[in-house]
Amino acid sequence: MDDLLDQAKALFEYSRELRRDFHRHPELGFREVRTAGIIARELNTLGLEVTTGIAETGVVALLEGAHPGPVVLARFDMDALPIEEENSADYRSATPGVMHACGHDGHVAIGLTAARMLAGLRDGIHGSVKFVFQPAEEGLGGAERMIEEGIFDHPRVDYTLALHIWNERPVGWVGVTSGALMAGADIFDARIEGKGGHGAIPHEAVDPVVAAAHVITALQSIVSRNVSPLETAVVSVCRVHGGDAFNVIPQFVDLSGTLRTNNPAVRRQIVKRFEKLVQGVAESHGCTARVNIQQLTPPVINDPVVTAIVREGVTRLEGLIVEEGFRTMVSEDMAFMMEKAPGCYLMVGSSNAAKGLNYGHHHPRFDFDETVLPNAAAVMTAAVLELLKQ
Repeated sequence: MDDLLDQAKALFEYSRELRRDFHRHPELGFREVRTAGIIARELNTLGLEVTTGIAETGVVALLEGAHPGPVVLARFDMDALPIEEENSADYRSATPGVMHACGHDGHVAIGLTAARMLAGLRDGIHGSVKFVFQPAEEGLGGAERMIEEGIFDHPRVDYTLALHIWNERPVGWVGVTSGALMAGADIFDARIEGKGGHGAIPHEAVDPVVAAAHVITALQSIVSRNVSPLETAVVSVCRVHGGDAFNVIPQFVDLSGTLRTNNPAVRRQIVKRFEKLVQGVAESHGCTARVNIQQLTPPVINDPVVTAIVREGVTRLEGLIVEEGFRTMVSEDMAFMMEKAPGCYLMVGSSNAAKGLNYGHHHPRFDFDETVLPNAAAVMTAAVLELLKQ
């Protein structure tokens, strides 16, 4: 496997040029027209069977090996975020209010590099690789759309793979975890409604701001007092809005945020408790409450058998540190694809504190050490080849 890392390093300039171009020209979910065009161009030069326009801007390419075998789906997300970039690099975003603040520009470059590496090995491949470049991962349902439009058929997919460069870990680190890796995500909206009035005459109003404050505080007890300490869960209120004037008690206050869980039973417990708590606390302050909870993604669950196979291939790449127990409460719509076929989601360290490249994902100063590109391309190629042996 050592030669895979050498091959990926030999393609570093190719990977970096692509990544910087995508970074300069970020596109939001379902609008990745330019990005998709470049992806299709590069895949066509490899002689792959390329299909565009899936889920509006998605691209799928099939690499058929010289021998029969399993079908491995390797997915790479493409979309940027509505964030104004604060970096000063010469490849900073040229699109106001939009930037690649999560690393998807790197993912696309990694995917194209892995495709080039695997295309060069076609004569020895037993099976096929389906490269999926997905739009709209950032909460817009891109994975579900691609599934609905048939990416798991013709040919039928046996295994799934994905990766994420990860700025919480240094370059050279790889996370290969069996079981729950990422949390399932729900989004919630709650409206606490009272009776508006003059800020100087509060006794004639029913103040939803006070009620909302107590609701927010009470919600923090769900995980600490209703969920087993042996389980993992998150309840976060991330937006609070009520009123528009300094001297007017508003009619209502809106809250929104996220719930994160790894266990479906824990999710049901939290949802039930959340609804009762919001309504009960609001009513105790003379207000009413409406709650809406919507599941965004299920948890990302790495299949134990697939993960063991992938880990065997990745650990043969010299110079990389493989961690087996890493988990995070962020979410990913790759979970939907992994429900369709067993798979493994890999994390690849991308930070470099000495260079100041250690801001977290979704931060306006997010950037990563580009030496992760060959590491990640080699990791993905090794994972694909190991599964194709099955």
